[in-house]
Amino acid sequence: MKTVMLCLGLLALPLTSYAIDAGPSSAQQQETEGWLLLQSRNKAASPKVQTATPTERELAMQRWLKSYQHEIPEFFDQQQGGEVASGSGG
Repeated sequence: MKTVMLCLGLLALPLTSYAIDAGPSSAQQQETEGWLLLQSRNKAASPKVQTATPTERELAMQRWLKSYQHEIPEFFDQQQGGEVASGSGG
C-alpha cells in the first residue's frame, strides 16, 4: 500500500524542468554561452571536412585500448593525494 501511495505521490509532481533565472553573468560565461549557441545551431561549422589518417585512427585506438590496462581500484587511498588545509585559507 505504501508503494502505491508513493507512486501516486510521484505522479502528482510537476513534470517541468526549472532553469536558472536570467541574471548578471561574467564576460567569460557570456562568451562560452555564445560559442555553445553557435555550435548547437551549426552556424560556425568549418567548410573543410576534418578527417583522420589511418595512422592517426590506429594511434587513437591503441591509446584507448591501453587505458583498459589499468585496474580501477574499488577504493581510493584518501591519504595518497595529500591533505586539505582547514581554516581560513591563505
